Amino acid sequence: MKIFKVILYILPVLVFITLTSLSELKEGELGTRSNPIRLYFTPSVDADRITTNAKELVDFLEKETGYYFTTAVPTSFVALVEAFGTKKADIAGMNTFSYLMANEKYGVQARLRIVREGNETTYKGQFLARAGIGIDSVSDLQGRSIAYVDPSSTSGYILPKALLMKKGIKPSQEVFAMKHDNVVTMIYQKQVDAGATYSAPPHSKTGQIMDARMRVLKQFPDIEQKVKIIGYTEDIPNDPFVFRKDLPEEMKDKVVNAFLKFVSTPEGEMALFEIYDVMGLIETKDSDYDILRNMLKEQGISLSGVLK
Repeated sequence: MKIFKVILYILPVLVFITLTSLSELKEGELGTRSNPIRLYFTPSVDADRITTNAKELVDFLEKETGYYFTTAVPTSFVALVEAFGTKKADIAGMNTFSYLMANEKYGVQARLRIVREGNETTYKGQFLARAGIGIDSVSDLQGRSIAYVDPSSTSGYILPKALLMKKGIKPSQEVFAMKHDNVVTMIYQKQVDAGATYSAPPHSKTGQIMDARMRVLKQFPDIEQKVKIIGYTEDIPNDPFVFRKDLPEEMKDKVVNAFLKFVSTPEGEMALFEIYDVMGLIETKDSDYDILRNMLKEQGISLSGVLK
């Protein structure tokens, strides 16, 4: 009878242990079909555009590394940061400021940095304004309405806002459009007077605009005439591809090498451009982003404050 009682007592524990073990066995090691590496992308562009064009990248990574991958686009920049805290994200293409937050809070590591048209490894924010309304410089934004991208967008809010504060310029209205192309559209459709987005030099061969206005060029063919650049922020390192800190080093190295090999091919270069307007990738390290850390410190901007 005592033995029977003991069995009844420990049976639930045994069942729990068994089910947990089966669950872990079913999930498998990271990189397997049942537990693929989760590759996230910053939500700075349309999610459908990323999802459609990321398949070629994923197919190449799987073939080159032997790992399985799945992709996702979170709803906001901060949601992407927090995805590393909950281990929902293993690798991600992040904007620069979000990387600083993810690094400080969760130890996320930058391993690759994007290269844009003209072999640019740094970038800056730009101020845009609707043509014909008397806004020709950043100083003219005093008392005007302005759209930003996201509270943690480096080029679309952090740097432009810091510059306005430094100059003592106070817009009459400030709104967040959540995406760079949304900011451009709001200016074009006269919902705001001006906006802040990422900048990029024109295409070296065709002269076509490559900054955020390019994303709505098909929708608004006259965008270059209707929405003009009126100023820039300081330069900062381009956006990184980052890795969860506790991923095996062998896995990180394999994926980094596969990314570099992918973008070295014409097909890979085109695919990455379709995802992020990126022309190439180079290896990078955390200390490359100290320039932005120091800049934020000088301007009294705290990473934790932006997260709140």
